[in-house]
Amino acid sequence: MRWAHFVIRKPVPVLVLSVVGLGAIAIPSLDLRLGMPGDEAKSPSTTERRAYDALADGFGPGFNGPLTVVVDTKNADDPKAAVKAVSAKIAHTEGVVSVSPARFNQAGDAAILSAVPATAPTSQQTQDLVHSIRGQRPAIESATGADFEVTGTTALNIDVAQKMRGALVPYLAVIVSLALLLLMLVFRSILVPLKAALGFLLSVGAALGVIVVVFQQGHGAGAFGVDETGPIISIMPLFLVGIIFGLAMDYQVFLVSRIREAHLHGEEPGQSIATGFRHSARIVGAAALIMISVFGAFMTGGENMVKMVGFGLAGAVFFDAFIVRMAFVPAVLALLGKRAWWLPRWLAKTLPRVDVEGETLTPRTAAPQAPDTPSEQEAVPHP
Repeated sequence: MRWAHFVIRKPVPVLVLSVVGLGAIAIPSLDLRLGMPGDEAKSPSTTERRAYDALADGFGPGFNGPLTVVVDTKNADDPKAAVKAVSAKIAHTEGVVSVSPARFNQAGDAAILSAVPATAPTSQQTQDLVHSIRGQRPAIESATGADFEVTGTTALNIDVAQKMRGALVPYLAVIVSLALLLLMLVFRSILVPLKAALGFLLSVGAALGVIVVVFQQGHGAGAFGVDETGPIISIMPLFLVGIIFGLAMDYQVFLVSRIREAHLHGEEPGQSIATGFRHSARIVGAAALIMISVFGAFMTGGENMVKMVGFGLAGAVFFDAFIVRMAFVPAVLALLGKRAWWLPRWLAKTLPRVDVEGETLTPRTAAPQAPDTPSEQEAVPHP
């Protein structure tokens, strides 16, 4: 209650600090690099990591992630000459250490060869190399009539990361649009759903920011038992957005619906915020602490991937529950006042009414009901 009254008295400083703070934490997410960490991300005590290091020391870091090149020579006049030209072109590409001899299939119309990069499988240089080799296909095809594709585990991980990054913005757009629509139905307001969507984006951005800082850039990695840094798991942003969206909307509806209920019962905006906090803030905080404890337990796992998932989810729940819902949301509502519940008349008539707070039941409950039969006292005849 004291915190709610403080936010109501000083909404501007609280709003500025929460937005600027979460925004600053989210800045490193702009440097987000997606991939699928391999044995290089495991603990040096594991046999997989020792084998990876031994191969890298003996043959170079790229030996752990060779690129598989498949050449299609069906349209080539001289299949062997075409494959030789493709092999030579790839071998002279900057960043390629060696190219293996080509092996033809039984029909003689396709060949396969391996190209070893000079850099590690998850490095940015290897990703650029894959794009560079693929960019040479039109010129080689026009010169030799042969086409080729770059595949293998390394190229596959690069393609998956690119697809996941490309899907993140549409995924966010769909989720935020649905959230705006559903919250508009529940709260019959335009500004409250917009505020909820902005708070959700701030908490997700901040969570991705701390993931990048610890697991990609390595700042404070030792404190969380992270042995090696590298790219963030490709599915992490989509996974994080989906889980946190559900929890964030749960906290949003639970807290703000109680505030709206108090407002509908005639309380002033500031008083309704305090009432909503008195009835809901502790429950939201307790639920958030439970989820943080559950996700934080993932940090005790041995795999960096498991630690990354637990760390990201725990951080996102913390940002959303204790900064967005407890500071950002009441500060915005306090500044908006009664305007927070504004809805155009034409839209109010169009939207179906979803009575979450039981507003329509209040007059029936409050109104006195006339008895259908005489009371017991009236039914007894007087002597």
